[in-house]
Amino acid sequence: MSHFYGTVTGSAVTAATRRGTKDSCLVTEAASYQGCVQVFLYEKNGRDYAEVSLKPWQGCGSNRLLWEGPIDGKRRPNKK
Repeated sequence: MSHFYGTVTGSAVTAATRRGTKDSCLVTEAASYQGCVQVFLYEKNGRDYAEVSLKPWQGCGSNRLLWEGPIDGKRRPNKK
């Protein structure tokens, strides 16, 4: 059963959608000639998380993690 959903809108008449499960996760990428932004959605210990990163695309751009955390916006518990 799908747990994550992604949509893409652009020049097509209808939006394209993709689904991911807790096991398969969901990775989406949006790119230009200057690089790529990647969003990775996954589940861990019953919570949904996201990683938003810059990635190279067609030889341009860099690898950099922009944000990582729970999708619900709540803080993660402090590790002891």
